[in-house]
Amino acid sequence: MEKTMKQISPKDKQVGKEVLAHLNDLTKPKGSLGRLEELAIQLAEMTGDMFPTISPPGSIVFAADHGIANEGVSAYPQEVTAQMVYNFLGDGAAINVLTKEINAMFEIVDIGVASDLDGDGYVAKKVKYGTASFLRENAMSREEAQQAMEVGMEVAEKMIDNGAKSLILGEMGIGNTTSSSAILALLSEGDLEDIVGRGTGITEEMLQKKREVIQQALAERQPDRNDVLDILSKIGGLEIAGMTGAMLKAASRRTPIIVDGFICTISAILATKLSENVSDYFIFSHRSEEKGHGLALDLLHARPILDLGLRLGEGTGAALAFPILESSLQILKKMATFSSAGISKEQKSIKVKN
Repeated sequence: MEKTMKQISPKDKQVGKEVLAHLNDLTKPKGSLGRLEELAIQLAEMTGDMFPTISPPGSIVFAADHGIANEGVSAYPQEVTAQMVYNFLGDGAAINVLTKEINAMFEIVDIGVASDLDGDGYVAKKVKYGTASFLRENAMSREEAQQAMEVGMEVAEKMIDNGAKSLILGEMGIGNTTSSSAILALLSEGDLEDIVGRGTGITEEMLQKKREVIQQALAERQPDRNDVLDILSKIGGLEIAGMTGAMLKAASRRTPIIVDGFICTISAILATKLSENVSDYFIFSHRSEEKGHGLALDLLHARPILDLGLRLGEGTGAALAFPILESSLQILKKMATFSSAGISKEQKSIKVKN
């Protein structure tokens, strides 16, 4: 982990300047393509390449169970996590549909599902059989939190070595909005009323219970907000730790990270606490409908691309934003310049006779 963090260098601002100059020479008014131009510059600065490539993207979904799900904070029972893993393996989930549309590499990784699974395409990297309920005890040990981060690093590195030019991270785990909300409440010191959302679609009564569970758990566990492993071990999730590790590894390889929704953004916050430079490699895909996501984005000074009322997770928002990123690079690479098209950039002065 220490070695990976040391390998994360800042973005290449000089390449960004060169890309801006090229964009300004394309056959359009300066800045007229708005965010598309900004995104092209960001991607160039991340990769250090004036004409970067982000295809194919690599999509990794980390699946894990949460003991906190047994405290009445979710609309679905814990066994749905394992059932959804089989749905991913059978190409039946939303992320399966969307990754096929963008020709992405795809992998579902069991980093902590509470039951034994198998099947074609199943990647077994189980750290433990789900976390404990952090209302009653620490979610996991410090060593398990670090192991989960290292699994994330390993899986991300393998995906990049196999040809992925950008990374889409997703998660599946019943109860994970409770863990993510607890982490956000700790790090933002915000009001739980403004942070805790309905997750899988819980009732008003369950929502109040969810807030009470988080408040009590934070008082009991007392995680150190300056120690990422302490946060993850006391109130975190295995898939949250896995995504955090994957982000660190991708950044160390100068690979753009397309950040998904609420839970993925929590992992991004944790990654930035470990390495400030990692934020140079984030592109935020969308603003989730989940209540705390706006606050989480604000902590990272993030400007998401889309706002579609999504709250599914799995990496779906990132997959939907990917074609916009690809379009920004196609503009950069294929659009004519004024000189190549023989179009005048200068407005000639016209003399008016008196």
